[in-house]
Amino acid sequence: MSKLLKLYENNPDPRIVDQAVQILRDGGLIIYPTDTVYGLGCDITKVRALERVAKLKQVKLEKANFSFICYDLSNLSEYVRQIDTPSYKILRRALPGPYTFILKGNNNLPKAFKKKKTVGIRVPDNNIIRTIVMELGNPIVSTSIYDEDDVIEYTTDPELIYEKWRDRVDLVIDGGYGGNIASTIIDLTEDEIVVVREGKGPVEVL
Repeated sequence: MSKLLKLYENNPDPRIVDQAVQILRDGGLIIYPTDTVYGLGCDITKVRALERVAKLKQVKLEKANFSFICYDLSNLSEYVRQIDTPSYKILRRALPGPYTFILKGNNNLPKAFKKKKTVGIRVPDNNIIRTIVMELGNPIVSTSIYDEDDVIEYTTDPELIYEKWRDRVDLVIDGGYGGNIASTIIDLTEDEIVVVREGKGPVEVL
């Protein structure tokens, strides 16, 4: 049975953060708030956890388009190829913020993603998940929590999320009501910048 634990963004309780980090290190799955919708994620180094996430999303792991949540831009060189100056300036302007940037992956990507040529990078403007990632010491793989309802695309109430997901994940973090607009996805892998999905983040940042 999973847990539902409350965290406050302006002052996340270190004991609860430590619990979340330990669950991730043990190969568990957590649901957490971001600056957009609630997300589902695991430690990027735990292959079995990655497989669990892929199974929940009903996709094959090698074909899944999961994003990496990083604490800040300092993690990027570990997983993506060298970024040109104009692209880096865009990242600096936009992050932390409600954006997913698609970048070219390098040879250091975790084993499960070796065949992927690109990776989506997120640095949400949310202190709860960024604190967890910082304490973990490496990014987490992330995917949005969808709702089965035909009208409501994303569930915003963490207690309802817990009711639906408690048998499938190890921890749900209650960080208050979430948003219902996903991140803006921007592809920086080619010379021409492509807005893949217009979401919460204004495209004027480009």
